[in-house]
Amino acid sequence: MSKVDIISGFLGAGKTTLIKKLIKESLGNEKVVLIENEFGEIGIDGSFLKDAGIEITEMNSGCICCSLVGDFSQALEKVVNDYHPDRIIIEPSGVGKLSDVIKAVQDVQDEELQLNSFVTVIDAKKCRIYTTNFGEFFNNQIEYASTVILSRTQDVDQNKIQQAIDIIKGLNTSANIITTPWDELTGETIMNAIENKDSLKDILLKEADICPVCGHHHEHDEHHHHDEHCEHEHHHDHECSCGHEHHEHHHHEHDHECECGHDHHDHHHHHADEVFTSMGKETIKTYTKEQLEDILKTLSSSKEFGDILRAKGILPTPDKTWLHFDLVPGEYEVRVGPADYTGRICVIGKDLLENKICELFGVE
Repeated sequence: MSKVDIISGFLGAGKTTLIKKLIKESLGNEKVVLIENEFGEIGIDGSFLKDAGIEITEMNSGCICCSLVGDFSQALEKVVNDYHPDRIIIEPSGVGKLSDVIKAVQDVQDEELQLNSFVTVIDAKKCRIYTTNFGEFFNNQIEYASTVILSRTQDVDQNKIQQAIDIIKGLNTSANIITTPWDELTGETIMNAIENKDSLKDILLKEADICPVCGHHHEHDEHHHHDEHCEHEHHHDHECSCGHEHHEHHHHEHDHECECGHDHHDHHHHHADEVFTSMGKETIKTYTKEQLEDILKTLSSSKEFGDILRAKGILPTPDKTWLHFDLVPGEYEVRVGPADYTGRICVIGKDLLENKICELFGVE
């Protein structure tokens, strides 16, 4: 029997860091296989995780929730048949919908698979802005999580953490929420919280179209959790970029307009590749740390390259060392890491201006 843990999270939340911590501090005695789904043309994180001795199946150019559902099912079956692992960790694209990943696993008819947990990692510093601007994808990852793990809580004050907790509880009342900084927790402690089965049962009931309150079966889509015979409404407050709050009743679908003139659509049926774009480049060009930091500073602080949500890569230096970088809005990190077969750059966002990004990095 192979346990299946889905570890989701919006772009740059820290999924890869969490997975490495769990494997090092909690799962070292288990045979673990990671299935990673990169949204983008070039996979980056697989190289980071190979150091931990995990078998990698990278699936690029799309996301599990749309074009890769078929390939994903085949990959999962192949993993079970070829490796017979104790545990399979699925790391979906940061812009994938967790509900669709869960369904893709459930659609694989294999008695050797046991759904174990649905985890969502959320950057405490960006919870409010992401739920406002990318709610269709970000909120779905919260709604379907059995455990929500806040990252970077050591970098924000208590009010910011409480704001994130309130947002999470407004969307999901049954999930465990981990707020303690990761450095203060062992992987074993985090894993014990993740494997709480009560909240997982609530999510599975939702996936099975059963109301956990009244026990009735209901027609299911992303927002119609209850039909007209069920009295248990789900209410979620949300705030648009203009600052107005809008009360959403998820058993109705309608468009409404606030006083500022923004349209707010309760129909959420987009695929990630309809909303987000990505670009990937391989390069032999070398960069000093100072040059790369200047590039990332420009990329993270200017809108002239599009709405950049995530950038990451591995690039060589003139002195034969290799630099690994990560960028999310407003911040970036550069560190020395292991070499790769060639330099790689991946950028994800909305309305990307690829020519300008290539010019900034000096690549074609």
